[in-house]
Amino acid sequence: QRPGKRAKPNKEEPTTSAHDDQANPKDAEEEVKDAIIGLRGQDGSSLGPPLKVPLSMEPKNLEVLVNKLLSEGDDDDDNDGIPRPYSFFIDEIELSGSLRQHLEKHGNSLESLEVTFKPQAWFKVLPVSRCSATMTGHTESVLSVSFSPCGRHLASGSGDTTVRLWDLNTQTRQNECKGHGDWVLCVSWSPDSKVLASGDNKGAVLLWDPECGDKIGALRGHKDAVTAISWEPAHLSLPSRRLVTSSRDKSLRVWDCGTRQCLFSMHSHRQAVTSCVWSGQGLIYSSGRDTAIFVWDTERGVMVRQLQGHGHWVNTMALSTEHALRSGPFDHKGRRPAGDEEARRAALGRYEAALGGRPERMVSGSDDFTMFLWQPGQQDGKRPLARMTGHKNLVNQVRFSPDGQWIASASFDKSVKLWNGHTGKFVCSFFGHVAPVYQVSWSADSRLVCSGSKDSTLKVWDLRTKKLRGDLPGHEDEVFAVDWCGTGAFVASGGRDRCLKLWRH
Repeated sequence: QRPGKRAKPNKEEPTTSAHDDQANPKDAEEEVKDAIIGLRGQDGSSLGPPLKVPLSMEPKNLEVLVNKLLSEGDDDDDNDGIPRPYSFFIDEIELSGSLRQHLEKHGNSLESLEVTFKPQAWFKVLPVSRCSATMTGHTESVLSVSFSPCGRHLASGSGDTTVRLWDLNTQTRQNECKGHGDWVLCVSWSPDSKVLASGDNKGAVLLWDPECGDKIGALRGHKDAVTAISWEPAHLSLPSRRLVTSSRDKSLRVWDCGTRQCLFSMHSHRQAVTSCVWSGQGLIYSSGRDTAIFVWDTERGVMVRQLQGHGHWVNTMALSTEHALRSGPFDHKGRRPAGDEEARRAALGRYEAALGGRPERMVSGSDDFTMFLWQPGQQDGKRPLARMTGHKNLVNQVRFSPDGQWIASASFDKSVKLWNGHTGKFVCSFFGHVAPVYQVSWSADSRLVCSGSKDSTLKVWDLRTKKLRGDLPGHEDEVFAVDWCGTGAFVASGGRDRCLKLWRH
């Protein structure tokens, strides 16, 4: 007998070598090629029974599937057969690759795989990349900028006590509005774009006609600086007549712009009121330096509930529906129905679409470095949905994305942070600024966010890649105010260099 020949294994006989033991688990993994998934809308409604799909499916494949299922169940085809873009989430984490890659990375179970689909904007906003105009005229710092809901006007408030209206077609000054006796701290457009309100450091609120720049009214009653102005939403009242103002005199006032009279005032805050918001549910929210957030009834001015949680000044608030409330009846091209009743219904449809079948949410940011996510319109709204920590300095501004899915926060820790708009979970940080970040503003399609900083630059961040999309130097000093036009065409910025800059693709 030859030991050498006996030791040689027969190729046809199965063997159990160590190499094969290592290969078997891989073969077992490759055997799992499909998964059973349930598709749900953002309101929690199920899109039919669970489906068996291959693990190689990517968002583009799921998008085709969802559009097909929705078209089969919808007799009214309002979209002329155009497929709608969707984003997909598993346990509130966005699906960016194949199902297999997502499961391997996050360790989800194959047994109960719920995939939530959320509609994206039909249109895409191009990232701004260049300065198209530098508009001079203000003789002191530009403290506030705001595009009108129709997208045809731009207003700026300055430390030189004037409000200026700018023509976006010629990119030159249209009107100079004089009447304030101190710094103009805030400007706010009515949802129908027919009236501009501005508040100054002495407590005066003036109303302007944007077409001719004439002063059409003065609302006097506050004894200290006006910190914020918010109009009654268009789906509740059109034409817009009522607005609420907050002040450092510890009060809020609701005004009738037709009669120029104060309807009622609210005085529960113990220190300066820093912000106010008129919600789509017919409530007013206010925040103050007394660390409290109050919910008010808009008919009688009675406090409904108080929200406690912050340990220092509450600087800023934002609603999940703020883009729909601000744009009112206007779409992303600046168009609106002709009649007021049709426009009101259009605004209501936009507001309900922004809600997505869920309660309205509100986020607050504070000097205590934290943020809270609330549902203040609910009976149990006193309890926050989430406490959001991560910033290492005070939070200066918070903003919901137009689709309500994300929250961007600007902080003195030189960063912009991104959060999940439904759960409050941290998503990522955007680093690049070398000084405190003052303000952020979203593109109308919720895919880009722009930030302005003390370092004199603006930066554009991409939500898909979670990276810097563009760096926009040009200002000679701090950038105090940033706003992205609802049509997506322009970003406006103003700051200590007394200049207003327009940025576009």
